[in-house]
Amino acid sequence: MTEDIGGWVELREPEAESGEPAGPQPVVAVVGRPNVGKSTLVNRIIGRRQAVVEDIPGVTRDRVPYDAQWNGRAFTVVDTGGWEPDAKDRAAAIAAQAEAAVATADVVLFVVDAMVGSTDVDEAAVKMLRRSAKPVILVANKADNATIEMEATALWSLGLGEPFPVSALHGRGSGDLLDAIMDALPEAPKIVENRPRGPRRVALVGRPNVGKSSLLNRFSGEERAVVDSVAGTTVDPVDSLVEIGGETWQLVDTAGLRKRVGKASGTEYYASLRTASAIEAAEVAVVLLDASEVISEQDQRILSMVVEAGRALVIAFNKWDLVDGDRRYYLDKEIDRELRRIPWAIRLNLSAKTGRAVDKLAAALRKALASWETRIPTAQLNQWLTALVQATPHPVRGGRAPRILFATQAGVAPPRFVLFTTGPLDAGYQRFVERKLREEFGFEGTPIDISVRARKKLGPGGRGKAHG
Repeated sequence: MTEDIGGWVELREPEAESGEPAGPQPVVAVVGRPNVGKSTLVNRIIGRRQAVVEDIPGVTRDRVPYDAQWNGRAFTVVDTGGWEPDAKDRAAAIAAQAEAAVATADVVLFVVDAMVGSTDVDEAAVKMLRRSAKPVILVANKADNATIEMEATALWSLGLGEPFPVSALHGRGSGDLLDAIMDALPEAPKIVENRPRGPRRVALVGRPNVGKSSLLNRFSGEERAVVDSVAGTTVDPVDSLVEIGGETWQLVDTAGLRKRVGKASGTEYYASLRTASAIEAAEVAVVLLDASEVISEQDQRILSMVVEAGRALVIAFNKWDLVDGDRRYYLDKEIDRELRRIPWAIRLNLSAKTGRAVDKLAAALRKALASWETRIPTAQLNQWLTALVQATPHPVRGGRAPRILFATQAGVAPPRFVLFTTGPLDAGYQRFVERKLREEFGFEGTPIDISVRARKKLGPGGRGKAHG
């Protein structure tokens, strides 16, 4: 029996279809030093407030198992008390219970306070976990915002691989963590069939009268959206499930944007807000440009909205049936001049009116989404980066040149990278790294974000520390 609790599913007494128990479930042990939020994380995983949580260390003392589920897979999560080395009396008994949980687990979640960073107790716990020879997932809890999430990348120093920044209290990052747990667990009884993911969400955006509604109608095979030569016919986003290239997509036709949201008024103002929301809710945006007209300031502004939202991007030059040889010559010049900051965007020439090349849109969307979700293994990334820096080191500034110590990919959708360095990098060199990263790994159709974490200078008797 399951109960949906705010997007989480609680599992109660799982049984097979025959009515017999579903069999032994894989076990996930949650361990860490006191007061790092283990019980809060357990509550987040099981979808209910059952594990006792209080803002003082030592509340949890025994191994406490709970049943849980994610994506149709059942497992047992075990809450433990705070582990400390060389503990005595009751603290020693609590630590022993935590070690017993590790010994009987299939996967261990090692929870660290992202706001504090690694401590001597955490490093001692890592040694204990290595002796257990169990798969360990490093959880950087209390990463309640993007700034703390970025700080969590420093936890690579613990040697347990990629840290998963989460906020057990608010749910931030918990879905990615649960996916990682599923990948690490042994096969378990399925309690429901895995369902395929829903249609990918595509926003059709552009200035008025570039043919967004015509394109939607072309794919849907009916007058799903009103089309008129008068600009601004569409006000509310029009949502449709359409088949493109043998696959179902969720297309949202949005209002044409004339002005900045702050300068719009009345109906146009609210239409602009809804269009911005449609971009945020989409995974990939198709920005339609009128190929028969000059690329305008409004076109540039809409492209900036998509890039700043971090969405995959396909630029569709519509009304290609109206383009002659002279216009093609000048359009190529405009693309080189006006779109030089986004050379990675996938471009497509089509005509919604005649149907020219509209069947190629599906392949462009798939390619952009694949790039948007690409993850580069850390070892491969750093091997490539080392060779790049050796071949083309950073220019010397003031008698010194900053060095890139290592890099990690902090996330996907869009891909986000962090460079740990000995000092700030020139903006030009950072752009060089991005260009070479694209040349090596692709990322066609997606923005990528590269941030630099420069190590602070060494103080007397102190260690350097990375900062943004």
